Order: sequence, then C-alpha cells, then structure tokens
Amino acid sequence: MSQTVRTRPEGSAQALSEAYDTALLDLDGVVYAGGNAIAHAVESLGTAHSGGMRLAYVTNNALRTPDAVAEHLTELGIPTGASDVITSAQAAARLISEQVPAGARVLVIGGEGLRVALRERGLEPVESADDDPAAVVQGFGGPDLPWGRFAEASYAIARGVPWFASNTDLTIPSARGIAPGNGAAVEVVRIATGAEPQVAGKPLPPMHRETILRTGAKRPLVVGDRLDTDIEGAFNGEVDSLLVLTGVTDGAQLLAAPPQHRPTYVDADLRGLLTGQPEVGEADGGFRCGGWTATAGNERLELEGDGEALDGLRALCAAAWTAAGDGTCELDGGKALARLGL
Repeated sequence: MSQTVRTRPEGSAQALSEAYDTALLDLDGVVYAGGNAIAHAVESLGTAHSGGMRLAYVTNNALRTPDAVAEHLTELGIPTGASDVITSAQAAARLISEQVPAGARVLVIGGEGLRVALRERGLEPVESADDDPAAVVQGFGGPDLPWGRFAEASYAIARGVPWFASNTDLTIPSARGIAPGNGAAVEVVRIATGAEPQVAGKPLPPMHRETILRTGAKRPLVVGDRLDTDIEGAFNGEVDSLLVLTGVTDGAQLLAAPPQHRPTYVDADLRGLLTGQPEVGEADGGFRCGGWTATAGNERLELEGDGEALDGLRALCAAAWTAAGDGTCELDGGKALARLGL
C-alpha cells in the first residue's frame, strides 16, 4: 500500500464527533479497564451520540459475545445494542466460513464469543481434534483456559487442519495491570506446531472489513489506545484515527511510532471526540502547537515554551516523525516528555 507518510498530528476546526459519522471504538483501555469505566468515557460518549455520531465498539477480545459486551456497556451507563458491537470472533468466523464447507465443524480454543460467532455463520463448534474439524480457531479464553486446550489445537494442526486466530494481541489491560493476551497463547501453539495461523483481528484487513460491513460507516474514525492494533488497523483501512492516552501507549512509544502507527489525532481521553483539534504549525526551524515549540536536535528532541501538556506532545510528535521520515525516531525525548509530565 502506498500512503503519504504522516509527519504531524492533524488539526480539526470541527469537533471530531461532527466531522465523522461513526466512531469505531476499542474497548479495553479506551472505554473501560478491568470492567470499570475510564474517567470521562460515559459522559463523552453520551454527548457524542446525542449529537448524531454513531458509536460502534470494535474489540479484539473474542471471549465475550456481542450481547454480553452490550449488556456491560449499558450497565456502565452507555446504552448499547448487540448490533453495535463487532468482535474479532465475528471477523474470524466470516474468514473461516469463506474457506470451509457450509455446516463444517470447527475446533474452538477459546470462549463463548467464538462459539456464537461460528454458529452465526452456520458452522458447528466442536471441542476435540478427534471430532474431524475442518478448521481450528483460537481466541482469548480468559485466565482459566486449561492448558490442555492448546494441546488439542496442536493435535489437529499437526494433522493438517487449517488454523485461524481471532487476534494476536500479546497483552491486554486489566484492573491490576497488563496481562497476557491471546497472542501469548497463539505463541504456545505456534511453538508446538511450527505452523502460522490466519489472523482476523486488528490490525489486519478482515477486522476492518467486518466492521464496515456491520456498521455501514461512510466516514469512520477509529478510536483506540494501541498503536499496533487500533492505529495500524486504521492505517491499513485508510481511515483516520484518534489515539487516547488512557491505555497502554505512552509518550515515548508515540514519538517513536513508525508511519503505520502514527494516529491522525492525539488526545488525553474520550473528551477529545467533543472538541476540535489544534493545528501543529512550523516555527523557528521546528514545530509549534499552543504555547510549545519542539525541535529535533542532533541527539535528542528539544521543547521550549509553556501551556497544555498535550499541545507539547503534539509538537514533539511533529518534530520526531518529521526527523524519522518513513522510519522510527531514535532521538531521546525523555527530558522533553518529563517536562510535560508524560
């Protein structure tokens, strides 16, 4: 894919909730963490929706069904229907259905979300490699998924059964910190078999296709906290993105982002949907946003001025991404970020 290399966050004179028809929102680290709503999420989403923006929730977590996710969001104060939730399990089930006969058996290594998604596509979930499956699908099964399930997948894959994974996120955020994700479990089976799965979830095209098919979005905005899934998925789908700093991405990772990980916009949390975004302009051999000017020195990024910390971060992004071009910025931004408290 040939795309223009982004060298700075963009500005927007309009509130993002007015500039885009649909927000494609990640869940973990954006709307909630460990099941609890993130600060400002409920109020911000309610205001965006009442203003006419459609809200769709797009998650790589294949464990829960859309009904369960919708119920949870509604309990948090965000009225949601199952049709507003798109999961990597659904994307994986569609991918499988296009490659196996109708009604085929599929060995499930994961939770109820995968089983429901497979049945939606007319496929039959089974539990054993001895059930003559036409495919194996692996998704996040929660912290109590028995080790023997990985062995069951390995037996089937060793017999030549095609292997699919809902996603390969190595980690997931939880209320207690960062925990292993489905990608860690996929690595177990990869090591045992030497095989490679077909992956459906973000940042790969099957997930974006599933999202657009189910939402009908014409001008979507991807909203996420992860550079390697949410933002890269938007890049691959050639749509705009908003990175919120309520999840796993920190300032240093953002400054070092290669082109496919550079968001269109950066904001602290979901309140960013309700506002315009400041312009980042060129000034004094560097980049200015608000009261800050950032420049790329020989060994590190420099920051001068005062004002909102996020404006300083946006200016630093412009300096770092411009210096890096189509690569990764290796300049030290630690001192500049510390000045911003980031």
